[in-house]
Amino acid sequence: MSTTQGHRTGGGDGADDGMAEFGYSQTLERSIGKFASFAAGVSYISILTGTFQLFYFGFAFGGPAYWWSWPMVFAGQIMVALCFAELAARYPVAGSIYNWAKRLGRPTTAWLAGWMMFTASVVTIAAVVLAYQITLPQIWDGFQIYGDGTGESDFAVNAVILGTILIAFTTAVNAYGVKLMARINSAGVFIELIAAVLLVVLLAVNIVNPPTVLLDTQNLGEGHSMGYLGAFLVAALASAYVMYGFDTASSLGEETMDPRRTAPTAILRAIIASFVIGGLILLFAILAAPDLADPQIGTGGLQYIVLAVLGTTMGKVFLVTVVIAITVCALAVHTAAIRMMFAMARDNALPGGARLARVHPRYKTPVVPAVIIGVVSALILVINVGNPQIFTVITSIAIIMIYLAYLLVTVPMLFARLRGDWPKPDGSGNRYFSLGRFGLPVNIIAVVWGAAMTLNLAWPRREIYNATEPYHWYLQWGAFLFIGLIAVIGLVWYRVRGRHQVGTLPEHMVRKMDAALQPADQPPLSGSTQA
Repeated sequence: MSTTQGHRTGGGDGADDGMAEFGYSQTLERSIGKFASFAAGVSYISILTGTFQLFYFGFAFGGPAYWWSWPMVFAGQIMVALCFAELAARYPVAGSIYNWAKRLGRPTTAWLAGWMMFTASVVTIAAVVLAYQITLPQIWDGFQIYGDGTGESDFAVNAVILGTILIAFTTAVNAYGVKLMARINSAGVFIELIAAVLLVVLLAVNIVNPPTVLLDTQNLGEGHSMGYLGAFLVAALASAYVMYGFDTASSLGEETMDPRRTAPTAILRAIIASFVIGGLILLFAILAAPDLADPQIGTGGLQYIVLAVLGTTMGKVFLVTVVIAITVCALAVHTAAIRMMFAMARDNALPGGARLARVHPRYKTPVVPAVIIGVVSALILVINVGNPQIFTVITSIAIIMIYLAYLLVTVPMLFARLRGDWPKPDGSGNRYFSLGRFGLPVNIIAVVWGAAMTLNLAWPRREIYNATEPYHWYLQWGAFLFIGLIAVIGLVWYRVRGRHQVGTLPEHMVRKMDAALQPADQPPLSGSTQA
């Protein structure tokens, strides 16, 4: 990696930080600092949310040896993050995935990338808030608001109630403005990081198992055509479901001070910190578990181990920090979804674009998208009440769609490099993050990794997409069917109507004086807002 010359930054003094060169005026409030930018990425990945929500899954399918999927997934995702860091330095624009694809590839590819990322983010909000049900009732049974837990739908209905309360909170905060969001998110991430480090230490001092248990497969490869490799690939989904969302810092680029320097660093720090701390939590939890053969680990997960190792009182204290992590995770996902909707609407690339792209004069944030996304996410939760299998399929597919959206950026980026279209340094005297000569190999690995993991995530395994009766073929093949349906519906609208109206809305266009300040030696863009 290297640092090379780049576009003018506009400085960190409140200037537009180069928005004019993208054809946009500065309409969002630029107030996010370095830690808040880093916190946005960390909270989306959410170390405690992901590990506590999915440890049971990985352990149930892979046993203690499932831990090795964590460094494996990191090795692939860091390549994607490096590509994104380079893009964040060049194009610090809201709705990063959409805007990056727009400048690297064809208009249809860009629109599809934005559509996939936006749709997946809305569903992800619903999936994240359900984690309240896994944690809150274990802290205090009074959080089981509906029923006593013995009824067939008690947990599902209660999960919807708790989740809806959290969505109402994230909607209100995001509608009020990015400053409040950043303060809450930063405070939550600070608490999460402190708690995560303390948890690592406490688990470490209670280790009872030798490191060799990390090679124990518990004979879970039996019954798989590929042996333990087949079981491990399923267990690896638990890690793949956690380590994404690091691009959130770049999606807030228009609201970040000195974004060309801040966002790339935030992206890389977020994924590296999550890998190190999350990996240590998983490692020491396995080594500290009193009995790795206990079947309750495969159902109760990390919560069960923490309570067993640290005791009820201390264990519940850490579960409270998990609740905080879930809260700021939902807040960050909601924030990212709003920026994607705003970015596409500003280009009139969504129905009702003018209304969706309107920035509230007082709160300096797109209020309408915040409310719409909140309402739709709450409605998606209802599916979980009567059809938990369908909800599992939908949430799993949402993660696949995010991986696909990443590919719709890294693939055009690779083509641009191979064509020799990747922008060269402009010699302006400013410096920004660049992969330099490592760019091509890193980009190739990112594409190969993304394609392989997407295929692994989407593979029609019954144990993932239709684990219990009644068995339906359309659930088992849900990834291909649902994603295909979402893509077709979106593309039909775009090709029939949307592409004919795409173009920056007048109220968001750069002013003529700003355009005059655009550097004359700006490298040409390979994409355009016009279809």
